[in-house]
Amino acid sequence: MDFKEFLVRYKPAASNSTHLMLAGLIWSVVGFFLLINGYLLISMAKTDWLVLLGLAIGTAKGLTVLDKVARKNIRRINGFQQKACIGSVYSYKTWLLVILMIVTGRILRHTVLPGEVVGVVYVAVGWGLMLSSRLMWLEWRKGS
Repeated sequence: MDFKEFLVRYKPAASNSTHLMLAGLIWSVVGFFLLINGYLLISMAKTDWLVLLGLAIGTAKGLTVLDKVARKNIRRINGFQQKACIGSVYSYKTWLLVILMIVTGRILRHTVLPGEVVGVVYVAVGWGLMLSSRLMWLEWRKGS
């Protein structure tokens, strides 16, 4: 058995429904933790009102940018003809974006920016992800 046959035979394949569930779960969990960390950074500065700013920005980002990304990913997943590798829950381009966002988040955490500014960014991104994950959850529920 050559390497390509090995990969095809032992790939961790999953159904479209599982891909949709995993896509929604990843966005929800990451969004939740960003939201909590952002809130903690903001509350340490005793500027809780900035949470509302982060939620407003996150809502705008979710409805205008992340919803489009979610819909595109849903169409891509629903287009799978057979059980696809679990890693294909996101496209290569999206996985690169995930890595870029992780690196950017780590850099933000270690900059000289005030904690409440980083907190607003975390709340905005976290809430945007959680809000837009609803599309993947709704699609998953439809197919379950």
